[in-house]
Amino acid sequence: MAEYFSKFAQKTAHWTGHPTAFLLAATVIAVWIVTGPVFSYSDTWQLIINTGTTIITFLMVFLIQNTQNRDMTTMQLKLSELVLAMKGAENKFASIEDLSDEELEELHQACRDRADMTLDRLQARRKKDKKS
Repeated sequence: MAEYFSKFAQKTAHWTGHPTAFLLAATVIAVWIVTGPVFSYSDTWQLIINTGTTIITFLMVFLIQNTQNRDMTTMQLKLSELVLAMKGAENKFASIEDLSDEELEELHQACRDRADMTLDRLQARRKKDKKS
């Protein structure tokens, strides 16, 4: 079931991101607008578009979330593979998605501190090179 839904979500998300899907949606809206005077802008006329768009939006939220979850997982796996494959890289970064928010913030601050130190060393080296 999960595999079927995942494939369905991927195909649907891909199709709905296509220009043809946008043109189809715009055509439906245009037809709805044009038929307004025919139906005297009745409550039923309004209810049709409101109900249709609500249902589509509700379902698309789940499809989009499924696709984003899958994309995020695959990207995380690819990044983890790169971290693990790099000589000198800290392998602890390969599984940081399992850390708590506080642990992530501590790690983020440590990385910022390292980046600041590296930048300071680089700037000092550039100043030294200019004097030479």
